[in-house]
Amino acid sequence: MRAIISDVHSNLEALTAVLEDARFVGATEFFCLGDVVGYGPNPRECLGKVMAFDKVLRGNHDHGALLEPEGFNPSAERAIFWTRSQIQPSQETAAERLKPWAFLSECQPYFSGGDGSLYVHGSARNPLNEYVFPEDIYNNRKMEQIFARVERVCFQGHTHVPGVFVELSPGGPYDFRSPEEINHTFTLDDQKVLVNVGSVGQPRDSNPHSCYVLLQGNTITYRRVSYDTEAVRQKIYRIPELENYLGDRLLKGR
Repeated sequence: MRAIISDVHSNLEALTAVLEDARFVGATEFFCLGDVVGYGPNPRECLGKVMAFDKVLRGNHDHGALLEPEGFNPSAERAIFWTRSQIQPSQETAAERLKPWAFLSECQPYFSGGDGSLYVHGSARNPLNEYVFPEDIYNNRKMEQIFARVERVCFQGHTHVPGVFVELSPGGPYDFRSPEEINHTFTLDDQKVLVNVGSVGQPRDSNPHSCYVLLQGNTITYRRVSYDTEAVRQKIYRIPELENYLGDRLLKGR
């Protein structure tokens, strides 16, 4: 059983709760689709946990922390510069920080599972940066180009909105099904699908509980896990470089 998570965003409490849940239900493999860091108060600690995973991809916030943030709004940019200050090795802290920094530097933006599965942060067309939102099912050209790059199933994150995109027939039309609409379970068949696994550390589907998926055989199961959102909010409040709303939004899942 494989646990597939994404968009931790330096939220240690959420990541810890999700890992406990995944291990409790029997997960033995762990994949992360990127954005381990950014927005939240515990980048070093979260990197320390995912370094033990079987596969970790690079997300746009991870990329921004390593290099330069591109297309970030001012608060996200400020947060990523603070994040960089927390994880970038220096002469005084090289021994402490070099290993997670080097680990993040080596993460790639996509991974092919060899069984018709693709793992990305953004999309099959642009693994690092492209958003695929539920309303994109009406953008036939965009969806056709993305699905053309998918052999069977693509697992992705980035939007923080979980759900399954289905190609109803080659070239469209397309459908989007939220976890609630599929009763949190989806079985892979001959149809091509995109599976957004949701966000561990900053859900944005009006549900504050962390979201991730389990993959066992051809069955995908969405899991929602509660954690101490108020504790994370207070941590964010105590860091001047992280704007308060980054903590407030955790309580509402927005």
